[in-house]
Amino acid sequence: MSSAADRLPPALRHPAAAPIGVFAAGLAGSFYLYGTNPHEPGHWLPGCPFRAVTGLLCPACGGTRMTYDLMHGEFAAAWHDNSALLLAAPFALALLGRWAWEGLRGRRWRPGIGVRAQVAILATAVVWTVLRNLL
Repeated sequence: MSSAADRLPPALRHPAAAPIGVFAAGLAGSFYLYGTNPHEPGHWLPGCPFRAVTGLLCPACGGTRMTYDLMHGEFAAAWHDNSALLLAAPFALALLGRWAWEGLRGRRWRPGIGVRAQVAILATAVVWTVLRNLL
C-alpha cells in the first residue's frame, strides 16, 4: 500500500520542497503585510483565537505588528509589540535556514529538541504570557 507522500509528484517529494514552500508563503505574506498597517483597523489579517476566546494576550500576540514594525525600521515599536518573540525570531530564522540548507543538499532534516529544552520553551512562554497580561 502506498502512502500519501508516495503519490506526490517527484518535485514535491524532494527534501527542499517543504522549506521552499514555507519560505514562499512567508514571502507572500510579507509582501501583503508591508503595505497593510496592522496598527490600524480595516484590513484582512487573522486575529488571535486565544485572545478572541479569553480576552488575554497569548505568547505570540503582537507578532504581526512586530513584523510590520521591523519591516519599516521601527525597532522600538517592534520591541513594544512583543519583545519575547523579537528575541526568539533569530533562532526561528536560523532553524528555517538550516532546514532549507539541508533540503537543498538533498537531505531531510528534523531538529532534535530535548525534553529539557521543550520544558524551558514552554515555561518561558507561560511566564511571558502571565507577565504580559499582568503588566
